[in-house]
Amino acid sequence: MPPERVVLLDEDRVPVGTQLKHLVHTADTPLHLAFSCHVLNVEGQVLVTRRSLGKRAWPGVWTNSVCGHPQPDEPMEDAVVRRARDELGLALRELRPVLPDFRYRATDASGVVENEVCPVYVAFADEEPEPNPDEVMDLRWVDPGLLGSALRATPWAFSPWFVGQARDMELYAPSGTETARTEGAPR
Repeated sequence: MPPERVVLLDEDRVPVGTQLKHLVHTADTPLHLAFSCHVLNVEGQVLVTRRSLGKRAWPGVWTNSVCGHPQPDEPMEDAVVRRARDELGLALRELRPVLPDFRYRATDASGVVENEVCPVYVAFADEEPEPNPDEVMDLRWVDPGLLGSALRATPWAFSPWFVGQARDMELYAPSGTETARTEGAPR
């Protein structure tokens, strides 16, 4: 299997080249294309995962269900399905975009920077995950409203992209409200 590459982007989100994935994430990470997916089960619970301690950025941190990078010329939806299968052993259904323009930049404690245009998807899975231990060290199915409360109360316990996505997604709204946005939170 050839090494993974990421698609590099300019500030207008236009592809300008590719780079090997293992060389991209540094203290000076260029803007590149990625994706996130929030997976739900038939009970309406959302799957949260804890990143493996072997991950270069944010090791051991709780995050959304699955993230990754599309390969050059790979359709985004195909990349999401591929990564869910490889990372979690899950077949996805009803995959749909919910935050197509999400973008963030964050630096972890070791100085590694994430700098991504990261469309966000929601999907459903019917089976239990079988996580790849190189990617995921723990996981839980959680009520979205309760998870939203935890994300707002303790954002430092989660990946910054998960906190930002949840802030903008109705999925994580407290019961009886229309949005999970925190008053005064940056966008």
